[in-house]
Amino acid sequence: MALKSTNPTSTKSWNKLQLHFKNIEHRHLRDLFEADPNRAKDLTIQWEDFYVDFSKNRVTQETLNLLTDLANEVDLKDAISKYFGGDIINATEGRAVLHTALRSSKDSEAFVEGANVIPGVFEVKQKIKEFTNSVSSGEHKGFTGKAITDVVNIGIGGSDLGPAMVVDALQFYKNHLNTHFVSNVDGDHHKEIIKNLNPETTLFVIVSKTFTTQETLSNANSIRSWFLESLPQEAVANHFVAVSTNIDSVKAFGINENNIFPMKDWVGGRFSLWSAVGLSISLALGYENYESLLDGAYKMDNHFKTANFNQNIPVISALLTVWYNNFFNAESEAIIPYTQYLNQFATYLQQGIMESNGKSVDRSGNPVTYQTGTIIWGEPGTNSQHAFFQLIHQGTKLIPADFIGFVKSLHGNSDHHDKLMSNYFAQTEALMNGKNEKEVLAELEGQSLSDDKIKELLPFKIFEGNKPTTSILINKLTPESLGKLIAMYEHKIFVQGIIWNIYSYDQFGVELGKQLAKTILKELNNDSVANLHDASTQQLVDFYKNNC
Repeated sequence: MALKSTNPTSTKSWNKLQLHFKNIEHRHLRDLFEADPNRAKDLTIQWEDFYVDFSKNRVTQETLNLLTDLANEVDLKDAISKYFGGDIINATEGRAVLHTALRSSKDSEAFVEGANVIPGVFEVKQKIKEFTNSVSSGEHKGFTGKAITDVVNIGIGGSDLGPAMVVDALQFYKNHLNTHFVSNVDGDHHKEIIKNLNPETTLFVIVSKTFTTQETLSNANSIRSWFLESLPQEAVANHFVAVSTNIDSVKAFGINENNIFPMKDWVGGRFSLWSAVGLSISLALGYENYESLLDGAYKMDNHFKTANFNQNIPVISALLTVWYNNFFNAESEAIIPYTQYLNQFATYLQQGIMESNGKSVDRSGNPVTYQTGTIIWGEPGTNSQHAFFQLIHQGTKLIPADFIGFVKSLHGNSDHHDKLMSNYFAQTEALMNGKNEKEVLAELEGQSLSDDKIKELLPFKIFEGNKPTTSILINKLTPESLGKLIAMYEHKIFVQGIIWNIYSYDQFGVELGKQLAKTILKELNNDSVANLHDASTQQLVDFYKNNC
């Protein structure tokens, strides 16, 4: 077993945290700030272009010291070494977890089964670079000699969410190519994407490690059929490329072997945008911007590997999640980016975090007796303020939130950006301080209301406050800073998994539904199926068949 198996609840640190929690559980953030004039400064980490303020969290320095002790007691440092070293930390699937190697420097070393994988990584990157440049320059043409104008990425899960999020987030840096993403097996989805495309000028990137994924292959085959209505079979070689390990199946599809970009099984799907899966990112932004994205992630990797735990952004972020999830019983976390460019960021993190740490069996195969994983959700501010912030402010649930903001806007509209960021700062302040009875009373008395009306309204306008937030302030949204941000959350996932003593990198939970769907599909196609369903499912299937 590469990773040690330590039940966190059996550690001395956990027991100390339980005792400490009883002392701090009801302390208000206002009081914590009053008691420590240096709190904001001491609980802020400034690293490169990141300014991360943890001070509005319901912790003291003692809390953080105890959480760091917990990390040491489960030997997080050893786990980090094995994570970057290529050890088989995805033990249930017998694989290393080395997406970090995909953004390493050329002189780095990362070994899988005794072989340094870095030279192979750079061979693939060179192939991505050459192909990107040939398409964007017009050198690579369609079958009829026309330049490519549109790129369609066909994938699902990590083969879609990562590239789609990055391309959307960095659209300010996009080149002239129009980029589209097809993921859902819903036929209406791909029809809407292709209905206005010209097959003569469109490049399709099929992303499937095994080239057997039902959703991806269904969409790819349907799109190929549409394509062949206008062009001959031999044109497929000019307009379709693949990211896959299944060379034979890709060639049988009609794709030229030179246009197959390889993947490795030591890269999990939800962390694969750094691999050849990022081909669509490179095509959309240009290879230099894609390389900058990888460089940013590499810098965060080095910060995570080398910084002391008490000055380590991903480590502290992860420990805070453990604190809220396992001691305050907070089951969800909100991700609130104050930029519309990151409107898909929370959706992307849902897969990364919830698929990784949604586990109920520990690394020894025993059922866990404590909460793991958190529910991730969110939307950009200020839209979210007009949607679900009411629940965070005055609801009955404790919802820690990450606020992500940028000092500089990309288009330079300072008027709008100042208004945006004033809301960013105001919301974290309001969530922390709230509004007590005395403050509400003074406000109502200044509105010339009757005493009865004041008494009636008073309880409804009180805000408890004491709602924890972490403020992540970044100088500017660039490919490099986005790379750092994504990698920060990747390492946060890793640390959480180590603390919770689970395997973060398998995803068996998504397989059962897929298996059952294959059986039901045969039934929908009027084939006989021996397997009987429960009464509800059988009733739903029968209703569908009788009415479709």
